[in-house]
Amino acid sequence: MEAVRPLEQGRRIRGLLRYARVHEFVGASDPDVRFNDRARARIGRRRQRGQEAQALGRSRGGFTTKIHAKSDASGDIIAFDLTGGEAADALHFEMLLDIGPDIQPRAAICDKGYASKAKRAAARARGIAPVIPHKANEKDKPKFFARTLYKARARIEQGMGRIKRFKRVALRCEKTARNFRSIVSFAAGLCLIKFVRTA
Repeated sequence: MEAVRPLEQGRRIRGLLRYARVHEFVGASDPDVRFNDRARARIGRRRQRGQEAQALGRSRGGFTTKIHAKSDASGDIIAFDLTGGEAADALHFEMLLDIGPDIQPRAAICDKGYASKAKRAAARARGIAPVIPHKANEKDKPKFFARTLYKARARIEQGMGRIKRFKRVALRCEKTARNFRSIVSFAAGLCLIKFVRTA
């Protein structure tokens, strides 16, 4: 109101409203009764927030969210991060190595999406043995690969399958990334305590 009082003292508001009232009785009033014709937001209206920071993106499967997860040896999810569905897996490899509980893993078992010399070097720099299969067109491939250890990657897929049994996780029923992160954390916690015996 403090901004309107000087205009009211100068009789600008009264004159504008007087003409608007006359037009209502005579014919259709002007839909825009502002002082200028420039497009702008209404006074007091909050800025509209888009979906850029909500971990949503277009992929082959449609409008989806990708869960980059880190699990323990039994396949239980201990840490994760959310991105849009179009995000590449390899870009989040070093972040997955650093997040989670304060424990030192002995091996990082990943699929071919993480296969690169830089990713293997990043794991070795942290004292972690990378168990990542080599691509078919990769040069200077070593002859030995720990296939027996790589079979444990099935537990990671089984852990993600347990998480996606929750309908709100599988269908992304939450609008914001914060709420969806909370639902995924809750589902992962339920999977962690599911087999704990109570006295």
